[in-house]
Amino acid sequence: MKQYIVKPLIAAAAVLALAACDDNSWNEDYLDGFTTPDNTDVQTVEYTLTDADYAAIAANSSNKALAGDELAAELANVGKLHRFTDKITAEDYLPSFLASTSFSYFSLSDGSAVKVTYNVADALPEELELLNASSSYTLTTEDYQAIYESDENYAEALAPSHTAAASVPGILAEKFPDAEQGDYVVVNYNWSTTDPVFNSTAEPETWKPSSVVATMALDQQVTIQGWITGFCDRGIIVTDASGSVFAYDGAGIDASAYTIGDAYEVTATVGAYNKGFQLDLATATITKVTDPTATTYEYPAPKVLTGADMDALITRTDNEVAQYVQMTGTVAVSGNNINIVVDGAETAKGSAYFTPEALKAQLTDGANVTVNGYFIAIAGGRYMSTVVTEIKDGAAAAAPRHVAKVASVKASEVYYYNGSRWSKPNDVTALSADQCNEITGKTFGNLTTAQANFGLPIFLKQTFPYAQEGEQEFVVFYNYEANGYIARQYIFSNGEWAENDGIEETTLQFVRNNGQWKADPSVVITLPAGRNIEFSATYYQACTDWVYENIDVPLGSTSITSGFGYVTSFGNNEYYCGTTAYQNNVDLRADKARAQYPAGYEGMSDAEVVATMKKRFETEVMPGVLAQIHPDAMPMDGVQVTYTINFYVYDGATTAHTIRFEVTAPGTFTFLDCTWNDAE
Repeated sequence: MKQYIVKPLIAAAAVLALAACDDNSWNEDYLDGFTTPDNTDVQTVEYTLTDADYAAIAANSSNKALAGDELAAELANVGKLHRFTDKITAEDYLPSFLASTSFSYFSLSDGSAVKVTYNVADALPEELELLNASSSYTLTTEDYQAIYESDENYAEALAPSHTAAASVPGILAEKFPDAEQGDYVVVNYNWSTTDPVFNSTAEPETWKPSSVVATMALDQQVTIQGWITGFCDRGIIVTDASGSVFAYDGAGIDASAYTIGDAYEVTATVGAYNKGFQLDLATATITKVTDPTATTYEYPAPKVLTGADMDALITRTDNEVAQYVQMTGTVAVSGNNINIVVDGAETAKGSAYFTPEALKAQLTDGANVTVNGYFIAIAGGRYMSTVVTEIKDGAAAAAPRHVAKVASVKASEVYYYNGSRWSKPNDVTALSADQCNEITGKTFGNLTTAQANFGLPIFLKQTFPYAQEGEQEFVVFYNYEANGYIARQYIFSNGEWAENDGIEETTLQFVRNNGQWKADPSVVITLPAGRNIEFSATYYQACTDWVYENIDVPLGSTSITSGFGYVTSFGNNEYYCGTTAYQNNVDLRADKARAQYPAGYEGMSDAEVVATMKKRFETEVMPGVLAQIHPDAMPMDGVQVTYTINFYVYDGATTAHTIRFEVTAPGTFTFLDCTWNDAE
C-alpha cells in the first residue's frame, strides 16, 4: 500500500527530542551562544495502513490491555486479517499505534493531523470472527495409538473402523481442558478409506524406492523415489534405499504439509552447503506417491555417536549425504541456538537445526537428553547441524515404530465446543493440506490469498453441485500470508459462490492534542490569497460555479451566459457573495457588487450590501461548495466535527478571517461562526 505525505518528516527533530534532558543544558555546557532548537514538527499527513501496521496494532501492549481477555481473539484477528470490526474499532485502537514507534510519524507534535485509510469489516456473522480465532491440532502418534488402543497394532490414520466423529471429540476434550463455549479447533489427521490389517505378511510389492542418494554428485539432476523421514522449519529429509539427503528451502516450509513415512518422488538439482549435500526444495518437483505399499517407513537403528566420533566427523573435507545418528548429552541454549554437549567431545557439538516448536519445547537449557536425527552439515567448523526426529530424556531413545501400512490422505475438519462437548458444525468446510495442493497444483499445503480468491469458488461449486440460492458455507484454510488458519464466508447466488467479506475502505482523521491522538475528522482549510494559487482557486471557482448554477440561471433565462448576472463575464468571480478565483479572496466592495448586478442590491445601503453578501457566503454558497468538494464528511458521536476555513477578505484593504461549519449530517455543513462578525 502507498503512503501519501503532505510535508516531509523532520527526522532530526525526533532524535533531538529524545536526547534532550534539560532545555538548555547541552548548549550552555558545550556550545556557547547557541539556543535550543525548536523541535516542533506539526504536519498534516495522509497515511494508508499496511499489513505490517495491522500486525503492530494487534501486538501493541496498550491495545492488548484495552481488549482484555474478552476481545483478545478479535484483536488478534485484526493483525491476521488486516481489518477492524465493530468490536475492535479504529477510533479505539489506532491512537496507541499512532503514538508508538511502529508508526512512521510518531514524532509529530501537538496540532498535527493524520488522515488514516484502513479496512473495516461490517455486519459479519459472529461465527466468522470465532472461526478466525480457531486453534489447530494435528493428531500425533500417541493419539493414533490411543484411538487404536495399542502401542503396536495401530495405523497413523483414521479409518472406517475408527472415524473422526467417534475419535476426535475425546481427543479434544483431553487436549483442551479449558475450552470455553464458542471455541473452534481445526483438527488435521490422516484418513484411510480401508481399515488397517495387522500382522499381515503378504504385501504386494508394486513400488520400490530408488537407490540414487548414495551416488549423487554436485550439480547433478536426480530423481529420487523415497520417503519423508524428517523435517525442520527449513526443509525435509528425503530417504531412499541407499541413503538420506536434506532438501532445503530458505523461505521455510509448512510442516503440516508433510507426514513422516509418506512416499514421494523428488526431482531436483544436487547442491552442497557446509560439507553436506543438499537438494533445492524451492525449485524441486515433488510428487506424493499414492501406492499403498509406499506409505510407511521404519527408522533403522541410529549410529550412536561418542564424543570422539563427533570430533572425527567434523574434520571431513568432502560433501556427504545425511547420516542418521544418536547423541546423548546436555542441552545448551544460547539465543536461537540449541546445542547438544556430549561428554568426551573436545571440539564438536551437536546442533538442533531449525527445530520445530513442538520438539524445541523439549530441548530446555541444562536438560539431559538423547536425540535421534539426521546429521546434515558442519556449521562454523564445529557444530553438527542435525534435523531432529526424536527426543528422549536420559540415555536411551525409543525403538523404531512399527505401524500398519495403509494408503491415506490428509484430512482436516473443524470442531466446535458448545460448553459441554465437541462436535462438527454442519456449515463449515476445512481444507486439508492435500485439498490445498489440489487447488494450487503445488505441494505447500496452503493457499495464498490470490489462490484462495480464485480457487475457493470453484472448489465450492464442485463440492456442492446442488447448492440452492442463498445457501451459505464457511471455509477454513491455512493462509500463506497470515501463516495460520483463516475463515471466509461464501454465499451461493445466481449460480456462483461469492465471498461475503463485508470489507470497506474507510478514511478517518486523528488529531494530536496534549500529547494524545484522538479520532477527530474535523478539517482545517487555509486558502491563501493571491493570483495563481491552485488550491485556493479550487474552492473559489467552485463558489463562482455554484452561484452561476444555482442563482444566476433561476433569475433569468436558462440560456444565460456569464456577465448578465452575479457572475462576471470573466467567469472566475461573482458578486453574490464576492468570491473570486482570480485574486483568491472574498471581495466585499459594495460598489463593485452594485456595478455587476444592480437589481440584486437595489435600495440597499453599502452596509446592507456587505451584510447580505456575508450572509450568503455563510449560509448558502460555502456550505453548498463544501458539500460538493467534501461529500464524504460525516458527523461522529461524541465529537463536534467542524470544517474551519482560513481565508482573506478585500474591501479596499486585505484582512484575514476564519469561518467555521459543523458537519450535522452526511455531506451537510451548518454555519457556526465567522470572525468578520466579531466586531459587530
